Amino acid sequence: MPRIELVFDIAAPIERVFDLARSIDVHQESQTRHGERAVAGRTSGLIEAGETVTWEATHFGIRQRLSSRIDSMTKPVHFRDSMISGAFADFVHDHHFEAIPGGTRMTDVFDYTAPLGLLGRLADVLFLARYMRRLLEERNEVIRSLAENESRLPKK
Repeated sequence: MPRIELVFDIAAPIERVFDLARSIDVHQESQTRHGERAVAGRTSGLIEAGETVTWEATHFGIRQRLSSRIDSMTKPVHFRDSMISGAFADFVHDHHFEAIPGGTRMTDVFDYTAPLGLLGRLADVLFLARYMRRLLEERNEVIRSLAENESRLPKK
């Protein structure tokens, strides 16, 4: 199972960063170039433990749907979402938050399995891992920008 790990230091309080990371609206903002939008389950606001969200987006020129559930949450230090249906064979995404001097360290750990067996593993090596890393980086940059600029914070 491939793994992507990203660490972002953000000059903002841990509670703010945690809430931005679980905001449906912030996620949609971070993925506008893919037309990503929540279409079922929790479709706006802050997702909570046990809730699901279904996203619709265009990736690789294909309109896709992916549903995930928040499996666990310990505010404000961790939450985990995992795929319940979608293009991947499997994925689990852990979001970790740690208060550090001057702000918050946000760490993403994204474990996934591409679909289509050997063909999926080849796609992962050729382009999928880079693509997924870039999506997560784009999302985290939006979170950082919002967290460090209080005037842009979304409504709860």
